[in-house]
Amino acid sequence: MKFEARIHESEQAVELELKEEHGEAHFQDEILSYEFGRQSNGRYLLRTGTKLYKIDNVEYDQHTVTFTLDGHWCSVDVRDEQDLLLDRLGFKTTGEIGVGELNAPMPGKILEIMVEEGDEVALGDPVAILEAMKMENELKAPVSGHITMVAVAQGDSLEKNALILEIEASG
Repeated sequence: MKFEARIHESEQAVELELKEEHGEAHFQDEILSYEFGRQSNGRYLLRTGTKLYKIDNVEYDQHTVTFTLDGHWCSVDVRDEQDLLLDRLGFKTTGEIGVGELNAPMPGKILEIMVEEGDEVALGDPVAILEAMKMENELKAPVSGHITMVAVAQGDSLEKNALILEIEASG
């Protein structure tokens, strides 16, 4: 099965021969054998050749997979063959059409809300700033549309997945 992964705005094509816990990955003109398994504590282990990688904190959100790889945070946008075909034909998947909620990706404090109810936004427009672990994180609109509800105010402390705003998707 073919996949396309986007890491830090760099697209990589990967073809995997998927089996239960091992297989081959075709990546940048190389064929890599791999073994993949899950431990009882929830940690995943990935072995390629003599290298062993520890994968923890795995979360999925539509096409985005967020995880720690040997203790370093990674976020990868992954598309399979069907997603790539729909993209080329100009269609959106059902998961992309009506998703109009922006939730806090982590606990933190709202430093700024950049939009108001009724405002039009495009996919990827900055809509809020969330401070978490002494870092400012710019939160972006998950869809194009107009803001139907802002559920928080500047200075509010949020838990992970708390609703920040809702967008009625357009197009």
